[in-house]
Amino acid sequence: MTTLIQLTQNLLFHNASLLAQVEYSTEGKPPSPLSIIFGLIIALLLIVAMWKVFTKAGQPGWASIIPIYNLYIWCKIVGRPGWWILLMLIPFVNIIVGIILCLALLGVIFIPILGFGSAQYQGPSASPGLAVAPPPQPA
Repeated sequence: MTTLIQLTQNLLFHNASLLAQVEYSTEGKPPSPLSIIFGLIIALLLIVAMWKVFTKAGQPGWASIIPIYNLYIWCKIVGRPGWWILLMLIPFVNIIVGIILCLALLGVIFIPILGFGSAQYQGPSASPGLAVAPPPQPA
């Protein structure tokens, strides 16, 4: 019986000593300049697309680059109440709210399509009972 206990202890301590020998380093390779440039181009494309979507909806374009405030304006654009930005701060609930506001699924693809395409703002989709005249579009 004691040999079984000693054997178990030896196995446990032997494995623990092997795990203790793993060395971790905080030094990592920096991202390549090409990936940084590519990321910046994608970010700039999305900023310009959001700016255009906001202006198509009759909102100030600069509101698209202000954190939190852009969510408030986005809620107004899609016809949801402004307090929904508080729901965006709750983990897991923010995923559902993001899907409802169409920010989560394929937003990287759909925002540029809305911004650069010929789509026109027809009013908030969430409140069909409100008669909202779309803002005048430039010719």
